[in-house]
Amino acid sequence: QVQLVESGGGLVQAGGSLRLSCVASGTIFSTNYMGWFRQGEGKQRELVASMSSGGSTNYRDSVKGRFTISRDSAKNTVYLQMNSLKPDDTAVYYCNLVQGTRLNNYWGQGTQVTVSS
Repeated sequence: QVQLVESGGGLVQAGGSLRLSCVASGTIFSTNYMGWFRQGEGKQRELVASMSSGGSTNYRDSVKGRFTISRDSAKNTVYLQMNSLKPDDTAVYYCNLVQGTRLNNYWGQGTQVTVSS
């Protein structure tokens, strides 16, 4: 099976930066999507950014120009560099992996990001 382990969350002041990491282990296909979702208190989980194994990226509008997703395929690791953080970015951030003909979804345990004003 697949396991995803996130790290890098924490408390930061508005305008600051954080870098999240997610390492995937287990049976990882060469073709897949890895990405980051977030869920604020009382809110639905939403896509933040995703990146295909081919390098295509997708960002939600509110983070464009501030967040950057990247991957190290050799290490099965995906990163999320978050700059110019805002209090609205406060949420639990989840790593996500989608692979296989059935588009199986895998999730990490989540890492808390808190941005103070």
